[in-house]
Amino acid sequence: MSGKFSEKDLPLTEAVFYIMLALRHPNHGYGIIQEVGELTGQRVILGAGTLYGAIQTLEKKGLISIYSEDAGSRKKKEYLITDMGREVFYAERERIAELAANAELME
Repeated sequence: MSGKFSEKDLPLTEAVFYIMLALRHPNHGYGIIQEVGELTGQRVILGAGTLYGAIQTLEKKGLISIYSEDAGSRKKKEYLITDMGREVFYAERERIAELAANAELME
């Protein structure tokens, strides 16, 4: 993966947006599910399949990486957003801000 993200990485799904946000600090799967639920008032509830499918894709793209792995546990891993992941996240945040600003035209 190059050091620059592709425009194909955008837009992010809502679930992926919140997963990346939850990985602004090291976090494991259950922690991500809990944090996303808290951030959204339980409006977004991540299923294990959705979460781990997204983690696999984000890791392949170089947008997140494994931060630590507990060999004594059943493959308990903590993940962290990468610098390129932050670039993608910030680009998506700008895109969403533009949408919100343009929505104000309806007022």
